[in-house]
Formats: sequence, structure tokens, C-alpha cells
Amino acid sequence: MTEYGFTIRREFDAPRERVWQEWTEPERFADWFGGPEAEIPLETVTMDVRPGGRWGATMFFGPERRLIEWKGEYLEVVAPNRLVLTFSNRADEIYERVTVILNDLGAGRTEMLFEQRGHLRPEEYDATKDGWEVFFDQMAARLNSPAADNKNL
Repeated sequence: MTEYGFTIRREFDAPRERVWQEWTEPERFADWFGGPEAEIPLETVTMDVRPGGRWGATMFFGPERRLIEWKGEYLEVVAPNRLVLTFSNRADEIYERVTVILNDLGAGRTEMLFEQRGHLRPEEYDATKDGWEVFFDQMAARLNSPAADNKNL
């Protein structure tokens, strides 16, 4: 089967370590993943952030609160600049591979290179990419919020 996917490049007004925390700390991840239409109860988030470690989260999405069970495995963890993990919300255990590379741009700015590859159909990747863009807008809003930075997270 051919592997398809996409790449997203984003810049954040936050130090690389803060962006890393958004990906690796349950409290932060639960607050941005899924965008503004999703709720992820913190008690459902598990993160064993090490190669071979597993992660999971329960999402309630949209006004109808559609239940989505996310799961995956950490393949590479090189703090604070590279994270490779798998993602799935499917019962058939088919996983997508996500790579997150964080580059320190100086002056408290971070470039995030995000790539997802796997076995979705090309047209499914268009919608998936749009979804991630919304998620990353939510992350950017968190990173720019003094309230989020001042929480004991």
C-alpha cells in the first residue's frame, strides 16, 4: 500500500521547551488537542513519554459529543526537539505516524515542523490536515495566553 500524508509548518511565539510541554504533558495536551469543539477529560489522558511508551485520550467532539478513543505509541523521544508517535482512533489498529520537530528560532520563538504519514486516502488527508491546523490554532492561543502559562502545569 502506498503511504500518503502531509506536512505543516507553524511558528509559535513561545520557547521550544513550552511547545514541547504542549505535546508531552497531559494537562496541556488535553486543553488544545481537538480544537475548540472538543473536550478531553484530563483523567482520560495517559502519556508514557519514552520510546515504546503508550499514550491515549478520550475525546468528546462537536455539539453531538461524538466519542473518539485515541491511542498510540511513542517511537522516538528527543526532548525538546523531536517527537515521533503513532495515532489511531480505529478499532482495526491501523496507525498513522506523526513526526514533530521543534526548532528554536531564538527570541522566544519556535518553528514546528509536523508531518503525518500513513494509510489514509489522499482526500482524507486534506480533511485531516485542516483539522490539525485548527488544533494548532488552539495551541497557539494557549501559548499566547498568560493564564495558560501561569497555571501550575
